[in-house]
Amino acid sequence: IPSELGQLSELKTLDLSGNRFSGEIPASLGFLIHLNYLRLSRNVLSGQIPHLVAGLSGLSFLDLSFNNLSGPTPSILAKDYRIVGNAFLCGSASQELCSDATPLRNSSGLAEKDNSKHHSLMLSFAFGIVVASIVSLLFLFFWLLWHRSRSYVQQDYEFEIGHLKRFSFREIQTATSNFSPKNILGQGGFGMVYKGYLPNGTVVAVKRLKDPNYTGEVQFQTEVEMIGLAVHRNLLRLFGFCMTPGERMLVYPYMPNGSVADRLRDSYGEKPSLDWNRRICIALGAARGLVYLHEQCNPKIIHRDVKAANILLDESFEAIVGDFGLAKLLDQRDSHVTTAVRGTIGHIAPEYLSTGQSSEKTDVFGFGILILELVTGHHKMIDQGNGQVRKGMILSWVRTLKAEKRFAEMVDRDLRGEFDDLVLEEVVELALL
Repeated sequence: IPSELGQLSELKTLDLSGNRFSGEIPASLGFLIHLNYLRLSRNVLSGQIPHLVAGLSGLSFLDLSFNNLSGPTPSILAKDYRIVGNAFLCGSASQELCSDATPLRNSSGLAEKDNSKHHSLMLSFAFGIVVASIVSLLFLFFWLLWHRSRSYVQQDYEFEIGHLKRFSFREIQTATSNFSPKNILGQGGFGMVYKGYLPNGTVVAVKRLKDPNYTGEVQFQTEVEMIGLAVHRNLLRLFGFCMTPGERMLVYPYMPNGSVADRLRDSYGEKPSLDWNRRICIALGAARGLVYLHEQCNPKIIHRDVKAANILLDESFEAIVGDFGLAKLLDQRDSHVTTAVRGTIGHIAPEYLSTGQSSEKTDVFGFGILILELVTGHHKMIDQGNGQVRKGMILSWVRTLKAEKRFAEMVDRDLRGEFDDLVLEEVVELALL
């Protein structure tokens, strides 16, 4: 691995896994202070884990598994890390554990000085261990073949994709009380969402995807890993997944304040659930999340359904963009050119609707409609009349009011006039670009 990589000061994601790289891990990687994801697994790297790399406090995930690393394991500051499969690593900076390995090496030298009878005895003992190990491995191999050949009920084994946890179907059943209607959080174009409780007390949201047979297992795992690599403060982080022959489910952290659509629909007392300043902050946060999907992800991710219902709110009412990557996940039966139009009426860009081909412009159009939803309290307007007509009318309605300089009339009445006139005109201009 070239040490020059340490000069890429803005690097955020580095995945060199499975490339049979040899040599030591460059200590210069420890200078990448913006690095968020580092994966060097399944190579033949040797030497010690550099203290500079272990001390990267900004790392969300570090994977050094299945190499030939050795020496004491330093204190690793990454939120999640993997170092399994390195037989020569000692315990965490433990001199005692590392020193225990030294006599083992010396013992072979002493054995060579022993008499031939003792030497033969040792060889016989070693041979017996080898034979026993081979028999055990063969037994394990045939047991696995038998286990896999059994009739399938639901898969209950686990493995991990990067830092994502693979849940068994039984775990999801238990967490959601067997998909109880009481735990339903909502239903969207991609499937039902359930609230779940993990054994450690973590509250999660489980999205049970419709049409699970559209993707094969390998393709699903690949797309899920790509979604999992998208890590940003304004993106909904994928926590794990569940995959069986009849199910495809994604597991996310639970967002306690629901979606922007929920908050626009509900009012509490005299004050709106979302005041003017908070709505502007939500728009900025959603924009940052979309920019990351378009410019920082490789390959780039097009959301294709940007709307208030897909912008979630965390404990601090920070905007969290959800449902990204799902449109592509369910379109794997199509070619590399997406021909199936996915989205919500009133949020679909005209060129996407006419050609079926999406791009960043598709999300820019949806973001403009999101701004108008934040300004107008659009969901309450839908509830007052024919929702299908209202969804299609908001754009032309706002354009008419703008042309007549009647900006104040388009503002959500729940704000009771508490908004900035200058900012209002600027955000409406932005939304209509």
